[in-house]
Amino acid sequence: MIPLRDSTHSEKFPIITILLIILNIYIYFNTTFLNPTGVEETFFVYGLVPANFISDTSLLTLISYTFLHASPLHLIGNMWILWLFGDNVEDKMGKVKFLLFYSICGVLAGVSHIIVNPYSYIPVIGASGAVAGIMGAYFLMFRNAKVLTFVPPFFLFNLPAWIYLGFWGLSQLWCGAQSIFNSGSCGQIAFWAHIGGFITGMILYRFFIVEKVNY
Repeated sequence: MIPLRDSTHSEKFPIITILLIILNIYIYFNTTFLNPTGVEETFFVYGLVPANFISDTSLLTLISYTFLHASPLHLIGNMWILWLFGDNVEDKMGKVKFLLFYSICGVLAGVSHIIVNPYSYIPVIGASGAVAGIMGAYFLMFRNAKVLTFVPPFFLFNLPAWIYLGFWGLSQLWCGAQSIFNSGSCGQIAFWAHIGGFITGMILYRFFIVEKVNY
């Protein structure tokens, strides 16, 4: 299911959301100049490698991993969701609190992945854990908003946000459970980072709101 737009309009210009998108695009653009070996080294140095987490410098990767992406589709997917839901969450949190909230969601998403995969040497990259935190916040803050959703090959549904995001959250739990039992049916994706980010967003959003939300 691909979300196309939501029914909640921003009241303020979402400068932090836009700056995060620009920064992610800029970093990805710069990695395209690297050869395959350079890209791999970048992912291992700045990506989140659970088995290396106890090293002195690895704490920084809890932030840096959220700004790396493996492909244009990986980047576009994360940035589109950030744009779609981030502007409204930023509206209610304010610029500084929203940036802090986004960062905390990314960090705790990474921690969730480490807890489930403590011995993995595969680097995790992507903003999806932090973006999942935005989705978790939106799920509770704007649950009655409508999300125009494209369901391939040619179906369009105007779904309540709680249905769209709830289904997304359950799909991550399903695939995350399968990953624990070494089933590859959902692909090699850091589902527990998504789950951790989503739950973090649901729990912490209320501490960052500076404007009342109409539930």
